Amino acid sequence: MSRKINVRNPRTGINDYTFNVTTPEEISSIAAKARQGSEKWQKMSHSARTDVMKSFQAALSNKQSEITDALIIDTGRRGISIMEVSGVIKSIDRWINIADCHQEDNLRAGNKTALPSVTYGSQLCPYNLVGIISPWNFPCTLAMIDAIPALLAGCAVIIKPSEVTPRFIEPLVGAIQSIPILCDVLHFIQGDGETGNALISHIDAVCFTGSVNTGRKVASVAADNFIPAFLELGGNDPAIVLEDADIEKAATTLLRASIINTGQACQSIERIYVAKPHYDEFCNLLVEAAKKVHLNRDDISKGHIGPLIYEKQAHIIKAQLDDALEQGAKILCGGEIYTDAGAWVEPTVIVDVNHHMKLMKEETFGPIMPVMAFETDEEAVKLANDTDYGLSAAVFSKNLDHAYNIAVKIEAGGISINDGSLTGLVGDAEKNSFKLSGMGGSRMGEAGYLRFFRKKSMLLNSGEPFNINMFDESNST
Repeated sequence: MSRKINVRNPRTGINDYTFNVTTPEEISSIAAKARQGSEKWQKMSHSARTDVMKSFQAALSNKQSEITDALIIDTGRRGISIMEVSGVIKSIDRWINIADCHQEDNLRAGNKTALPSVTYGSQLCPYNLVGIISPWNFPCTLAMIDAIPALLAGCAVIIKPSEVTPRFIEPLVGAIQSIPILCDVLHFIQGDGETGNALISHIDAVCFTGSVNTGRKVASVAADNFIPAFLELGGNDPAIVLEDADIEKAATTLLRASIINTGQACQSIERIYVAKPHYDEFCNLLVEAAKKVHLNRDDISKGHIGPLIYEKQAHIIKAQLDDALEQGAKILCGGEIYTDAGAWVEPTVIVDVNHHMKLMKEETFGPIMPVMAFETDEEAVKLANDTDYGLSAAVFSKNLDHAYNIAVKIEAGGISINDGSLTGLVGDAEKNSFKLSGMGGSRMGEAGYLRFFRKKSMLLNSGEPFNINMFDESNST
């Protein structure tokens, strides 16, 4: 008998939605259907698969308002939900363009090797079935960011979205069902961590986006099943404001990069380091800007930031703030957490922080801006790198050479220069996570497409086969 999961509305805090968890038996059946569908899907030409994906793009456009409305309830935010669905639809064109560049016939051996008579060619062999386990902060984007290139590569796909934000699945599945061939190779299952764990034993590769703790579990189960795991995990992203930076630009930019989506983004800035001569000016500018930001508690169409999607984050943020205050930190603005209807956090600027505090060592995932002064560039880089994470970072300087010299020393996958969180806006720039922020090939650019293939080499000897006598030890000199 299927389990049921109740789902909380992030704006009201009330459980107002219920879904049935996909059973292990159903997962097995869906995986078998997907594998059967993948045989036909892989035999199709690239242009035929592209046509299907263009039809999917049109179907998503027809369902755009329904998917968006469901996401608005899922996440408690309006503007970002509109941009999210629109971005997914547009991304299909980008992935098609990338896939188009890798369709030349490489099977014929023609590449030279160190052996005069031997040449080689290659073949890209897609994984038959890819599993995707996606999170709640950008439910549609992070479900489809791996699925679209995997489908174009020739893989069948099963997606297990977060149980926290499941409402968007029904209208999205409606778009899929309008395209019969896609119904055979793109499937959604629903459930919690137990469901995701059950999925991994049925697939050939897994893509996971989420926390480090859960990522470790996914990697372990993937290893037990001897399949590759592509993991995009947490971050504790630093920003460095150098002495020669435009301080006003840095303050307004870092406010946006810290609080967009209520700070619920892996690439959100969570630590700010400012050159000591500009520290007070920067803090004053940041506080002034933060005080102009409004929660949209009363009207989802008015205000800058919405509720915390996952109620647990409110407890994490409060624990980090309490720990910092107990150790001498000072809140300059914000700091209030409201949990009477939904969970809401004011943009918070906090100073007198240090690296003994949880706030500076752990992922926060909220609109919290701790600011710390530094005296030398070397100290700034050392502070930025003093973390278990390495997802992304930011550097501000009017001197681009200076900024680049600092950026190359930061241990993170994507560094925004004179901006923040650009990795969430630019889909072409390939990057790899450092430290505990993930592992596996980049999900961006060409690598984001090519990681769904294994590469096969075809080696051709146009001369005489090598004779065993050449390995005779008596002939050695």
